[in-house]
Amino acid sequence: MSGRFNAERVELFRQVGVRITEALGLRRKGGVHPPSRKFTSGRKIERAPLPETVILPLEQHVGAPAKATVKKGDEVKVGQMIAAAGGFVSAAIHATVSGTVKQLTTVASPLTGRPVPGVIIAADGKDEWIELAPVDPKGLSNEEIIARVQEAGIVGLGGATFPTHVKLSPPPEARITSIIVNGAECEPYSTADDRLMQEEPERIIAGLKIVMQLLSVNRAYIGIEKNKPEAIEQMQRAISAAKAAASLPPKVTVVAIPAKYPMGATKTLVQSILGVEVPAGGRAREVGTLVQNVATLAAIYDAVALGKPLVECVVTVTGLVNEPKNLIARFGTPASLLIELCGGGTHGADTVIFGGPMMGIAQSRCDTPILKGMSCVILAKSDIRTEKPCIRCGRCIDVCPMGLMPLQYVKFAQKGDFDDLADYHIANCFECGSCAYDCPANIPIVSYIKTGKRELWRQESQ
Repeated sequence: MSGRFNAERVELFRQVGVRITEALGLRRKGGVHPPSRKFTSGRKIERAPLPETVILPLEQHVGAPAKATVKKGDEVKVGQMIAAAGGFVSAAIHATVSGTVKQLTTVASPLTGRPVPGVIIAADGKDEWIELAPVDPKGLSNEEIIARVQEAGIVGLGGATFPTHVKLSPPPEARITSIIVNGAECEPYSTADDRLMQEEPERIIAGLKIVMQLLSVNRAYIGIEKNKPEAIEQMQRAISAAKAAASLPPKVTVVAIPAKYPMGATKTLVQSILGVEVPAGGRAREVGTLVQNVATLAAIYDAVALGKPLVECVVTVTGLVNEPKNLIARFGTPASLLIELCGGGTHGADTVIFGGPMMGIAQSRCDTPILKGMSCVILAKSDIRTEKPCIRCGRCIDVCPMGLMPLQYVKFAQKGDFDDLADYHIANCFECGSCAYDCPANIPIVSYIKTGKRELWRQESQ
């Protein structure tokens, strides 16, 4: 199917599809409008000081965990690989401070809470880097570009943490004809991508050019929610400057998309911008497009053009803190240090969430380390609600962006009828949390969905 797509046809589908569905009111409604609480949208990015110690779990990405390449007592520099990818779908991990490997041990994963291998490094305060090898990306072959991305340990920084070198290596039959840049940042509270677009649009565009060169694509859409006018303006300005310098194809445009959750989800973004629907169980490449987050594109530029491994990201620290901020933090930095930099917590704060309130993960400890893909830390107050019986109001169905039936997943999970979950396409659920957010019975629907998926996959693997 994907082989029949070309740039002109995709653009035609986008224009015609969007106009027809809007005119007839056929576009799937789905999604919710939680309070945005973007308290830090006007706060410039600051650099957090180096921590005295970093804790680096070797599972920071989708796929096989990385394998340690250092031992206790080794001296390391910033950017030095300390764990190699454990397979093709995996990612390398690098030292984020210079210093001494304190120990190789087992640490609690911020993603799952379960014990995983980890490396602890005691910083020496010198922040000495490995020698970088900058190059002109135009002179690199596709293989060299992919190798640089892979060696840098880049994963999707929008939260998915899928290894980027894999995403940039689509199968031959998947002909990519357009790139969609994800600048939606629809999760409440988080403004890391917003500030990156406002302050470093040229870096994002430089990463986009590398991806377009790699995939031989001359068309790209930069999707930004309408509630981020400054980001839209700065990205448009950077695009115009690049076009004037003849370094960017003319068919690169900013698309102002509705401010709605979960607009940043891949399938929702493709539907909104291209006017086409990704097939059930399929990927964006099946409709001829590839989606990359803005922070990931900036990291691609750093890796390919500068030879710089991925060791840090912008993190929004917000919620019940005295002075919410956007901070550049090294991976492995304890969340408690970032909270202290924001003046500490206010009265009643007792919960730390990594990610947004919709899809984020509550942490058991305040000093849990920041990892790849963690662009937001929220200090909050526990909100324990009593689960009530489902009244079959259908609101979870109305808000599901994938047109699924979440209430059925709850029923099957409660009864243990896991075989029936596949018939209701549970694999298409990306756990955005819209259903749980809008449920008047306070049913933790996503928790039931996660349980159902795990049990279904366990049964299928037997």
